[in-house]
Amino acid sequence: MTELTLVERVAGAGSMPLHIVTACDGDRRDGCLVGFATQASMKPARMLVCLSTANLTYRIAVASSGLAVHLVPAHRHDLAVLFGGETGDDTDKLSDIAWTAGPGGIPLLDDCPVRLIGRIVSRHTFGDHEGFLLEPPADAEVARQQPLLTHEAMDVRPGHPV
Repeated sequence: MTELTLVERVAGAGSMPLHIVTACDGDRRDGCLVGFATQASMKPARMLVCLSTANLTYRIAVASSGLAVHLVPAHRHDLAVLFGGETGDDTDKLSDIAWTAGPGGIPLLDDCPVRLIGRIVSRHTFGDHEGFLLEPPADAEVARQQPLLTHEAMDVRPGHPV
């Protein structure tokens, strides 16, 4: 196990649920594992997800009007390895998994039923990540499931250097 930085220890690294964000721009689609995601507002309901500026999902997301944020189920460590350990620059991460095209063609992962599809309200630079503030439709419904936690995927090596 790697040594946690002071920021990671204070922020509670190891106990946060993991998410996969997917994006679409025309015929370009990709997704990545996200460790930085949180509710950002109650009224209106909004969520903030941060994408590494080094990865393909980010480059697609900046041209998209919306994103899908999927909660990784507790039993799907394999999805964390695929979306966190591979880079879309070299691998089509969506080629061997089941997904459905959502609004605007955004990939919706069949094996991650707890998801939010949100319109990008704004973007914010945070060092090597950019935050995307998302607003879901007012009538959005969410299923329930146990999430895969950060500490359960500490063995996933990033597809891009950190």
